[in-house]
This record gives sequence, C-alpha cells and structure tokens, in this order.
Amino acid sequence: MVIRNRIAEGRIQGFQAGRESGFRMGRCQYALDTCYPAPTPLREASVLFIVQGIFDAIDKGIIHGLQQTVGVVYTATAADMLRLANELKPNLVLVMNGLHVFPNDHANHVDQVRQMGIRTAIWFADDPYFTDQTAALAPHYDYVFTHEMSCVPFYQGIGCRQVHYLPLAANPTVFKPQHISPNYRSDICFIGTGFPNRIALFNELTPFLIGRKVVIAGGLWDRLDRFALLQQGIKLEGVPVEESVKYYNGAKIVLNIHRLTYDATYNKNSRNIPGYSINPRTYEIAGCGTLQITDYRHDLEQHYRPGHEIETFHDTGELLHKLRHYLIHEEDRLRIAINGMRRTRMEHSFANRLVKLLDIVFS
Repeated sequence: MVIRNRIAEGRIQGFQAGRESGFRMGRCQYALDTCYPAPTPLREASVLFIVQGIFDAIDKGIIHGLQQTVGVVYTATAADMLRLANELKPNLVLVMNGLHVFPNDHANHVDQVRQMGIRTAIWFADDPYFTDQTAALAPHYDYVFTHEMSCVPFYQGIGCRQVHYLPLAANPTVFKPQHISPNYRSDICFIGTGFPNRIALFNELTPFLIGRKVVIAGGLWDRLDRFALLQQGIKLEGVPVEESVKYYNGAKIVLNIHRLTYDATYNKNSRNIPGYSINPRTYEIAGCGTLQITDYRHDLEQHYRPGHEIETFHDTGELLHKLRHYLIHEEDRLRIAINGMRRTRMEHSFANRLVKLLDIVFS
C-alpha cells in the first residue's frame, strides 16, 4: 500500500512538473515570437577583438555582436595582438578586460599598436574588483569602457581622456529558454563562487532551504556552517556555461548575489571603490526566462523594472518573504520572468552595446 501510494504521488509530481515546464516554454516561445528588436546598423570597419580568455560566454557574446555590427571581425589572444595589428591594420583593436591571462608587457604592446595609428579600446568587465590592476592599464588606451558606473570618475581621475559607462549584456544565442531534463530542475538555484558575503547569506537561508530542491554550483561552498545539510545539491567543481543555462531554465527561482567590493583576500580594490552596477549574470539569467531575485544595485532600474521584469531584495527577511511567495505563485513568477526575458532580448544584447561603443570610437 505504501509503495502504491508513493508511485501515485510520484506520478502526480511528475505530471505537475511537466505541466509547469511545458506551460513556461509555451509562454516563453510566444514572447520570443512577438519580440522584434530594432535592426542593427552595420558599420564599414574592421575590428581586431582580443578575447579575455577566461569568461567564454562574454567573449563569444562580443564576437557574435561584432559580427552583427561591423564589416570585418578578427579575433585573437593577447599574445598575438601586436603581430596581427601590424599585419591586418584594423580600424580598431578592442580588448576585453585585459586581466588574468594577459602578459606582463600588455601595456607596452598597446602603446606600440597606437603608434601604428590604430585606435585602441578596452572594455573592463571586472570593475571595481581589480582596479588596483586596471589603473595601470587604462591610461594606455585611447578609449576606456567600463560596466561599472562608479569607475568612470576613477579612470578620469587618473588621466584617461575618453571614459564611458557601457553595461554588459547577454548572448541571445546561448542564454535563452530551452527544454531541459528533470535532473536540472530545482526550486532555488545559485551559480557562483562562495565569497564571504554569499556564504553569510546562505547560512541565514539554510533553515528555509532544508527540504527544498536547491542547486548551488561553484567553489568555496564547503565553508557553509551546515554544509552537510545542503551538500546533496552543491556542485563544488562548478558548472560550464552550457550547464548553467540548463540549471537556470530548470529553476523556479535563480538568486543573484553580487560580491563585496572590498575583500583583501579575493579582490584587488584597495581604494574600496563601490559597486553600483549589475553583473553580467543579471542579463544572462533574465535571458533564460526564469525569475531572478537579486540584491539591489544603483543602476538596476536603468535596465529592468523591479517587480515587473526582475525581483530585488535588500536584506534576508525581504528575500525570505519573496522566496515563499514566488515558490507557490506560479503566475506571478512566470509573468516577471517572461517580462525580463523580453526586455533582455529587446535591449540587452552585445550588438546593442557595440553599436554605442563604435559610435563613440568612430564619431
């Protein structure tokens, strides 16, 4: 009798999960079918794009965006930048981030490219967390773009003449709604490294999360106070981009928690420049058509409407209240998720961003 009841219960749960998944995909597909982004102008120019090499999703997103916005696109690693600039003579060398895997003589190579009469631009995607390092690079470029609005006056203050706030975006060919298998489904999902502020928040959330399907992926999460209670859903090795898209699609709610801007162990931001801008994960989660609840950042409302296209929280109590609400109110959850997906598809592609960048550089 007990086994028969469990089988019946399993069938009901499976049917419910299948219904919710199918209903969500149908709503997402309708939104995409009726979503018409403005045509992207094509500029007759050649760009040599230097990939950052560790955040593949952003590199590929920019390559995809450049292919839509300029006539000729070359891609290379930092090691080949100087040689290819000399051989190809592009109109612009665009460097992504310029950190982590770039050689020590990076700045010298940029100076030599400028001496060839080629425009140079860098787009910082890790601000303000590594500004101790970016401060040494930025003055060597003709144009500095940063996704962090608080860093604009910082770069201007160290002598950069052309500094512009340029938010990041999501690649719509990657971060999009998709059918997924049941093993990717969860109630609550978070993907990212377990930095101290994130650990502290999840320590407070643990009693609420027990008994729910939770997925956490990233390093350092074994530092949770009650790691064993959530261990089954924690993937300490992290997940590749393709897998993260599946987990985003399978979650009822995806959390987005920005890291602290000052941390002597994990950051290089000794000036303690504040973080006012949303991270790239904000656009990527929204692009998948899943409800996102994020901690608040100053520029958020320039990109998404809280309560309409995204949800926010300011403290643990508010987050718990919203988690409880949206886990049981499917229509509210779907409405906000699909509105956020539509806004992302309409306004937050790398092609949109690159049109602005190119207008500035070639004006």
